[in-house]
Amino acid sequence: MKTDNSSLALVTGASGLVGAELVHQLIRAGRRVRAIYHTHPISFSSPLAESVSCDLLDVVGVEEIMQGVSEVYHCAGLISYVPEQKQRLYQVNVEATANVVNACLDAGVKKMVHISSIAALGRMQDNTMLNEKSEWKDHADQSHYGHSKYMGESEVWRGIAEGLNAVIVNPSIILGPGDWNKGSTAIFRNVWNGFKWYSEGVNGFVDVRDVAMAMIKLMDAAISGERYILNAGNFSYKQVFDHIAEVFQKPKPHRKITPLLAELVWRLEKIKTLFSSNEPLVTCETARVALMQVAYANEKLLHALPDFHYHRLEETVSYTCQQLLQQYVNKSSVSFEKK
Repeated sequence: MKTDNSSLALVTGASGLVGAELVHQLIRAGRRVRAIYHTHPISFSSPLAESVSCDLLDVVGVEEIMQGVSEVYHCAGLISYVPEQKQRLYQVNVEATANVVNACLDAGVKKMVHISSIAALGRMQDNTMLNEKSEWKDHADQSHYGHSKYMGESEVWRGIAEGLNAVIVNPSIILGPGDWNKGSTAIFRNVWNGFKWYSEGVNGFVDVRDVAMAMIKLMDAAISGERYILNAGNFSYKQVFDHIAEVFQKPKPHRKITPLLAELVWRLEKIKTLFSSNEPLVTCETARVALMQVAYANEKLLHALPDFHYHRLEETVSYTCQQLLQQYVNKSSVSFEKK
């Protein structure tokens, strides 16, 4: 990994799971970082990092934060499968990405790495493993989240056509010690709280540390105009839940979720939200995804970066659990109380 104290790397979404890990790795490598946040302020003890508040929908603001920047890691995004968040999804994942791309072009940024999602690849057809050549196809069971990430990618491809040096990464489900009240880290909270249900659905999973490391390596590589799936492997949700339960020393989920039960659960969650301001823990989309068996290839990245290796699932789960336990013991940002 190169160290260049003269360059300045900008990281959007620096308060999120991937952004925070990316900033940490960049600082550890001795690089100067401008960390961008919107609603959750962040601070650093290192003189190499500065935090700046910016709404990426503010075109003038985005142009201002881009001054003096040579590398951009665009990590900001919104993950939601709640129908009421549809408009916000397209604002954050498409409009904001377009603003970042335009500002990169105007500022003459040397390179941009954009984090998309495997959701932008669409659904698996005929049990065929999805890869980087898989194309988005509009049909009824596609999610608004996946479509927004696909449209966000389209903005980056447009920038590449206009001369932007850029790479796109499509991570699978990212596991790491983030805010366990939301996103993929909520899986750990649910198991800690004695979640009894499991699904035989299959999906791809990847360590947040590997996502950040791959992004840095792709930034450093002489690669442009490509996209790479970031996926350590394809595992059943039961496998993941069981590993988490073992580390937390909690009972393993033992009740199988059936399609009929999944449909019932998301409808009950929908009713519950009518009497509260909270988002539903389970939606129609997430309930159905949990039952799907989807597989993603990972050979392209490993071929492009021969010295790169993924953490094993057991290592990822153990690391995440230990980090969450440490935060709980120290009574810091994570509360291990039922929500």
